[in-house]
Amino acid sequence: MGAGTEPAAPAAESWPARLHVVTGKGGTGKTSVAAALALALAAGGRRTLLVEVEGRQGIAGLFGTGPLPYEERRIASVAGGGEVRALAVDPEEALLEYLDMFYRLGAAGKALRKFGAIDFATTIAPGLRDILLTGKVKEATTRTAGNRRAYDAVVLDAPPTGRIGRFLNVTAEAARLAKVGPIKTQSEGVAALLRSPITAVHVVTLLEEMPVQETIDAIGELDGLGIPVGRVIVNAARTPLEAGTAGRVSQAELRRGLAAAGLPAERTVVAGLYAEARDHLVRRSLEASLRADLVELGRPLLELPVVPDGIDRAGLDVLAATLAGAA
Repeated sequence: MGAGTEPAAPAAESWPARLHVVTGKGGTGKTSVAAALALALAAGGRRTLLVEVEGRQGIAGLFGTGPLPYEERRIASVAGGGEVRALAVDPEEALLEYLDMFYRLGAAGKALRKFGAIDFATTIAPGLRDILLTGKVKEATTRTAGNRRAYDAVVLDAPPTGRIGRFLNVTAEAARLAKVGPIKTQSEGVAALLRSPITAVHVVTLLEEMPVQETIDAIGELDGLGIPVGRVIVNAARTPLEAGTAGRVSQAELRRGLAAAGLPAERTVVAGLYAEARDHLVRRSLEASLRADLVELGRPLLELPVVPDGIDRAGLDVLAATLAGAA
């Protein structure tokens, strides 16, 4: 992959965790933010892994690749020799891997797929799916190669805020499945990682009422579970209005402004512009109120700009540069 406007330096100091879990209400752009964060963290010769677990192949679409297989594959290079690898975790493949690891089923384990045992297992024990998915993320985060970690950072494009607490609370899910054995052992290891300082859950939102409320609810839930919350990331944010520009514009002022610019100033034109200006000011006032609600959470708040040309690799690099420069 080619490199565009890459972050010039590693963002490790601003993003000290090793596992970055990115969640947010559907439609807030959490997958784009996760991808951009993986790029930012790879600057300066580092290696990051970007993981998705929802089967949407969202990462492939952002980077213009074909569907990702269940294997770690390089999808982007970054300035300074860094690289981003991606992994789409498939629950079925993860279960087969798990069975082979703990029960040495080998070819017999693969035969289970033919008889639909995988769907059966995850249907009667839905918590097993999340344990398998988070277990794979833990393995990648803690894996070593030689004398160093395989990845400097792992970024997980996680389920949305409405499901994030249950997804990450693997100990509770495991308690419903097993009291002893490898499932319990694995879930305890995952739970310890998710509650440790090397993990941070970042919540992506828009300055809209429903996403902000879900952000507030999700942070409260995560706090209750003892899972560390990192940053609140406001996506597609517009610069707040300065005090001097926040007042209403009268129709007379609009009429004079149009005339001065040599533009038509008919009544219908002025009325239409006035209605748009009024709606705009109402919208910006709401955004200011929602921004204040987020500030009250007491979490580091980071705002990402609107990317007018859409989110492709160039757009991701714009977001990555902002993320890399976060204080």
